[in-house]
Amino acid sequence: MTRIDRVWPDPADDLDDEALLAETRMPDAPWLRMNFISSLDGAATRGGRSGGLGDDADRRLFDLLRRPADAVLLGAGTARTEGYTAMRLDDAAAAWREARGLASHPTLVIVSRRLDLDPASAMFTDAPVRPVICTVGSAPQERRERLAEVATIIDAGATEVDPRLLREELSSRRLRRVHSEGGPTLFGSFLEADAVDALHLTMAPRLEAGAARRIASSAEAVGAEMRLVSILRAGSELLLSYRR
Repeated sequence: MTRIDRVWPDPADDLDDEALLAETRMPDAPWLRMNFISSLDGAATRGGRSGGLGDDADRRLFDLLRRPADAVLLGAGTARTEGYTAMRLDDAAAAWREARGLASHPTLVIVSRRLDLDPASAMFTDAPVRPVICTVGSAPQERRERLAEVATIIDAGATEVDPRLLREELSSRRLRRVHSEGGPTLFGSFLEADAVDALHLTMAPRLEAGAARRIASSAEAVGAEMRLVSILRAGSELLLSYRR
């Protein structure tokens, strides 16, 4: 197991999974956090995928961050680019959740205005929990009908997805603690709506240059002050936690 140390605020060596889960716990309240990785010069991807920047430590924390979540949220583009399959945790993670009164697996929630998703994808056909698709009232009706056979469809706006309405809709379905895995457009829209509570950011010890996107993008610049909560370290890689 890849070693992860806590650098700040209370230094500790070689944290086990329970210590990492305590370090990254979500409150028992409506909560939305983003999880991203970035190169030192701000690239959110390598070779077109965020997974290209990650290493074993990042993947270890990536898996652990899903454990306490009611829902794992992502944009349809990220689902396609990163090759998402069913939101199915391993046996140890499922048992951990069950012991705490949670469903065995979090619900996969996908945001898509155009409903450009394949209902035959393993995201749907192999899902241990029926996925949720958040879309808009103007989404194509034929696609809506096909996807309604394999997922629950929620309208969260007329022509654009409203992040605050999306959070309200999920919360009304007892999906209060939401862990989001991207992508940049989704993150940008949630920042614009002031709907982000926390960020877990892995700083990969790499320089990328090129035309890779930042972790958040939007048409307008938006500001959001964040407070540093903890710094973890795995070799030359930093795993940072921030809250609003």
